[in-house]
Amino acid sequence: MRQLIECVPNFSEGRRKEVVELIIGAITSVDGVTLLDQEMDANHNRSVITFVGDAAAVEEAAFRGCAKATELIDLEAHRGGHPRMGATDVIPFIPVSGATQQDCVSIARRLGERVGHELNIPVYLYEDAATKEANRNLADVRRGEYEGLKAEIATDAERAPDFGPRRLGKAGAVAIGARFPLIAYNANLGTRDLGVAKAVAKAVRFSNGGLRYVKALGIDLADREMVQVSMNMTKYDETPLFRALEFVKREAGRYGVNVVESEIVGLVPQQALTDAAEYYLQLARFSQNQVLEVRLQEALAQQEGKASRNSFLDELAAATPTPGGGSASAYVGAMAAALLAMYAGLTSTKKTYASVRAQMERVHERALQIKDLLSAAVEEDALAFEAVLEAGRLPKGSPEREVAMQRARQGAARVPMSVAELCAEVLRLAREVMDLGLKSARSDVTVASFLAQAAIKGALLNVRDNIGSIHDEQFVAEYQARAQQVEAQL
Repeated sequence: MRQLIECVPNFSEGRRKEVVELIIGAITSVDGVTLLDQEMDANHNRSVITFVGDAAAVEEAAFRGCAKATELIDLEAHRGGHPRMGATDVIPFIPVSGATQQDCVSIARRLGERVGHELNIPVYLYEDAATKEANRNLADVRRGEYEGLKAEIATDAERAPDFGPRRLGKAGAVAIGARFPLIAYNANLGTRDLGVAKAVAKAVRFSNGGLRYVKALGIDLADREMVQVSMNMTKYDETPLFRALEFVKREAGRYGVNVVESEIVGLVPQQALTDAAEYYLQLARFSQNQVLEVRLQEALAQQEGKASRNSFLDELAAATPTPGGGSASAYVGAMAAALLAMYAGLTSTKKTYASVRAQMERVHERALQIKDLLSAAVEEDALAFEAVLEAGRLPKGSPEREVAMQRARQGAARVPMSVAELCAEVLRLAREVMDLGLKSARSDVTVASFLAQAAIKGALLNVRDNIGSIHDEQFVAEYQARAQQVEAQL
């Protein structure tokens, strides 16, 4: 299955179309990224961009979009109806296919480190990527908005960022995270009374005793002569759209106000709409498999899987510099994790091994996560080395070339270091369960160990090749220490 990860960055600009177009241009300059949607709202003074790609592509595209917004948006001059704390206000990653939530957490944390280090912007990790529980809720991270955070970031320890400086420039700060698909759903009321919208929003949002998984604000739509209950539906499968709409209708009715229309900002999962159709049409025994497009997608995905089975080996054999040894190491590591998952999974299904079932299920789940991470690293490594080649094409002796080369070398070291550490975890898990599982499959877990060792050695070779050309002494020292730690485990 093709890996697809969705990224939905929100930018604090909804009035200057030329600025938003430049940001979109930066995002779509990355090969492998597909732009799905773009929304500008002048009242909110905010834009929402939606794109998809594999892990490496969406990570790079999100960085480029953030960098461009940093150049073009000044929070000192920004005003709008939506809470904000940064030029790039929030960057969430959402798994779509061939990826796990843990993949998105890893992307968020890598991107956060890079944004903080290279763009000198404070970064807060939120939702599933959060490193502290106080930052899990985006509303808590953004408390006080740009102005409030600017006053507190340097002195309040609880407001210290995960990455970047403890001060705000004109680009503000950014929240980066991994989350369940969110639906931006608005109900527009037939009144100009903002107080009604705020009262209804207070009633419907969970933090004030309303519906679970609903966040809401009352906003004035001056140019449309109405007010809005702006909602974020954070788990549409638990609190569906139709339930929120019916709630808003009842609350607005208390003030003699009707809902004149509702709207979805950005994209929406198909399941959310079929749930609403099932409710309002009173469909009995309805199944998602009755949707024509769902059946077509399943059939096409099967055909695509058959056609691409040997594509990586064909690319590896081609007379091109990428993919190369780094990608091959990641591929071998993914095979090691897959074999470990098979071994643990087989064992967990056997009654005679019931005493170790819980342990095997845990190892099986983690091995599958590592397999997906290493599979994504195959492409990530190729893209990282292509960035090195691209930097090398800049004019020799120019300051831009040296800056680009240093940045690219760091990126080219990050991927294989992650590969080596993940493969070391495969080795630890294999050692943990090797003598406990299905006897007939122990040769498979032994092969997994051999493959993991080979992947580690190949990945560390790439790490050392790249850090040998990096001038940042702190970065080099950190990666040397991490490489030595992995080697000690070998």
